[in-house]
Amino acid sequence: MKRSGSLSVIVAVLSVASLLSALVQTLVIPLIPSFPALLNASPTDASWVVAITLLTGAIITPVSGRLGDLFGKRRALLLTLAVMTVGSVISAVTSSLWLMVVGRGLQGCAIGVVPLALGLFRDQLPPQRMGGAIAVLTATLGLGGAAGIPLAGLVAQHFDWHVLFWGAAGLGLLCALLTALLVPESPQRTEGRFDVVGAIGLTVGLIGLLLPIVNGGQWGWGDIRTLGLGAAAVAILLAWGWHQLHSRSPLVDLRLAARRPVLMTNLATVAVGFAVYTMLVVFPQILQAPSATGHGFGQSLVRAGLVILPNGLVALLLTPLSARLVARYGARLTMMLGAVVIAAGYLLVTLRMDSVIDFVVASAVIGAGVGISVTATSKLITDAVPVTETSSANGLNLLMRSLGGSATSAVTSVILAQSTVMVGAAALPSAAAFRTTFVAAAAAAVLGLLLAALVPTRARGRSGSAERYPRPMAGPDRGVLAQR
Repeated sequence: MKRSGSLSVIVAVLSVASLLSALVQTLVIPLIPSFPALLNASPTDASWVVAITLLTGAIITPVSGRLGDLFGKRRALLLTLAVMTVGSVISAVTSSLWLMVVGRGLQGCAIGVVPLALGLFRDQLPPQRMGGAIAVLTATLGLGGAAGIPLAGLVAQHFDWHVLFWGAAGLGLLCALLTALLVPESPQRTEGRFDVVGAIGLTVGLIGLLLPIVNGGQWGWGDIRTLGLGAAAVAILLAWGWHQLHSRSPLVDLRLAARRPVLMTNLATVAVGFAVYTMLVVFPQILQAPSATGHGFGQSLVRAGLVILPNGLVALLLTPLSARLVARYGARLTMMLGAVVIAAGYLLVTLRMDSVIDFVVASAVIGAGVGISVTATSKLITDAVPVTETSSANGLNLLMRSLGGSATSAVTSVILAQSTVMVGAAALPSAAAFRTTFVAAAAAAVLGLLLAALVPTRARGRSGSAERYPRPMAGPDRGVLAQR
């Protein structure tokens, strides 16, 4: 049995690494309005600087989780941090759009840290410490996501904006060093091979799906490129699903993912992920919009970021409460409550967007919902799968969250481009366009609530707090799963 002090060190190191993954996602958000000029690109092309990171995150989460289950979670974590660091260096040395997209894509691999950290928690910690460790990790994710925006704004406002990426590279090296020195390798292994065909199919399918969403407004929604790419992506993803079901060692165990607790949780995560990222993408844009629009506030990069900071702080403060709610009422009801709170935050800002303080309040309310729901989501997934599938299952869940986030970047850019006002020679999103994005986010949160309600209830253990899903026996057609 490991000493309590060493366990605390493991939790701290893995939480810091997860903090880095959140910072990477929000690092460039304050610069979104400036990227067309900084990178000499159209607004549609510049949106890939944000979208590619979420897309890479959607791909890498099941990949890193599977690599961790097969070859060791600590080893996979070090590889993930190394790739992220290389991407940060590439972004730090270029002002070319497509080199920046490449660098940001590699940076997105940092999102794969989270399922590996959760898997290491389950392998290294006693059951009674799991809830607290998950709460700490999810709190640092929320804090990193929100704090990254004002921090990035501060750096970009006073230094060359490339400094942001040099800082990310340095943090990546630090996290890799701490992991190598202080985190032991997991003893758990899953038998099988890495599914290269599955990884390629998932990558091609998701890129094909996102391309027409991002470029549909520019190409035309009835254009052959939009329709053709969309249809091809659906066909590829269907073929990928067939391959996963028939592979002896799939990248994503779709049979495991099809269990109702996992399936409903993942579908709810897509919806909630869309709602969560809407605030991070849209709030800075309306806050930085010039007051000449009639609805913008003309805030600096730093001030716009500070408005969003309460989102992460409230999430951090509520994690102890979230853990208690999970223990007292179960993860399903806690996740539902989080979705309700997120929807309430967007309803508030839809009705009142007259002052900066309205956005501060909405940011805090949404943060409260995020802090509650993310902790519950991780607990639902971790409790519903075998120990050897923890990283893969959490990787799939984060894939769902990243898909929701990727859709946010694409959908909100389309909505904001459809209704504009002219300020001088510039066409900027109208107040109605911003309100439409908030309504869409609230609707996504409500959809997440309904899907979470379909997660089956669990029987309480004797302690009243430990809960387990009944696990059906695997049939003879379950391949590798049947052997575990």
